[in-house]
Amino acid sequence: MADEEETLRPETIALDALIKATVAKIREQTDPSHPDAMLFMGNWHQAVPAMVIQDPVLEPVDKLVWMVIMLHARETGGRTAFPDYDTIASKTNVSSTSTVSRAIAILRLTRWLTLCARIRQTSGRFTGNVYILHDEPLPLVDAIYLDDAYMAFVTQSQEHHHARVRRVAQAVTASLDMDIRRGEHLADQESAIERRLQAVKMLADTSRNNDKSGRYFTFNAAALSQLKNSSDTGIAEQSDQHQFSKAETKTHYSSGCSSHYKKTTTTTTTQNTHNEKKAFSESSQSIPLPTDQTLIYPPRLSENQKLLADRYLAMIAPEDRQLVLDELQGRLSSEQKGMKPVYDELRFLHSLCKAAQKDEFVPNLGIKVAEARKERVRHVQPPEDETQKAQTAEERERSQAYAREQLAKLRASLNMDKK
Repeated sequence: MADEEETLRPETIALDALIKATVAKIREQTDPSHPDAMLFMGNWHQAVPAMVIQDPVLEPVDKLVWMVIMLHARETGGRTAFPDYDTIASKTNVSSTSTVSRAIAILRLTRWLTLCARIRQTSGRFTGNVYILHDEPLPLVDAIYLDDAYMAFVTQSQEHHHARVRRVAQAVTASLDMDIRRGEHLADQESAIERRLQAVKMLADTSRNNDKSGRYFTFNAAALSQLKNSSDTGIAEQSDQHQFSKAETKTHYSSGCSSHYKKTTTTTTTQNTHNEKKAFSESSQSIPLPTDQTLIYPPRLSENQKLLADRYLAMIAPEDRQLVLDELQGRLSSEQKGMKPVYDELRFLHSLCKAAQKDEFVPNLGIKVAEARKERVRHVQPPEDETQKAQTAEERERSQAYAREQLAKLRASLNMDKK
């Protein structure tokens, strides 16, 4: 035995001692629910946030893409060029760059990744984007500040060609709508510790995922449950559609169709879209957004704020929406007269909408805003239509002809035409 120990490496002898100590420790345990143990031998490598691994929304490929982007940032010092799709696909061993594109879209929707700038040259030529990678999902208030097109991206993603991107985007909007119905302010800034504790609680107590008060960063528990149910429905429908497509394979090929894959994929996507909308509407109806294109928003609101404002305005009567917006504009304009600045325009709008819901809203500062707008409209002359322009030109030509005729008569009477 002594000869064998002399031939073994010291690391192996230390490992054997650690195993024996672990076995002894397990034998002393009285809880039989954890019979297995694990040891890690080797060098500790680069750390990855536990929240990325445990995220209930991200799929394995999404998490892997996040890790590759982080690895690229670490290798180059943090401030570097964003890796292109081919590089990410190569390092993740993903065969399709469209899969990488889908993963990046989901990371942006869930706010693990932020597109904060689009760079163009002075000539207008597009040269690239600036991204920020986060170690946990970004709060909404920060996302709409850094990414001026985030809400538009969420809206557009609900019509994305990939079913999973659509479902995640629908879950994001469902969370927003549920928060509004509960009277919560969408841009409330919670402390980082509170957000992490909520997320950890959601992950640790999976049996209470249907608890309406639970939340995992971007998503509340109800929206997460809907997302899971819609995903399960989509998988089942894809399986049924796949079997149906196989049954029709001969028919497609015999008819000389060279786009069999496209045809079956399009059919599946359409049916999934219908089922996704049904799944997301069963437990909570989405808020119908205002369709009145004549609403005039305060110029100070960004595009993100306008899209969020629509979700607040949808909860009040249509006839009150412009009155509320005018009141907000009046309050913002009053800052120039010495009133306290409004640092959160959406919070003020939220309070006005809640007052309107309770029939407690009384226009005040917005009255002058509405009157000034009417005054500007009154002083703007309406443009002449084509008929009026034609009549005016005809009258001008008739007047000029009459003037020439009278001048000719006058010259004739004075013999001015004679040499």
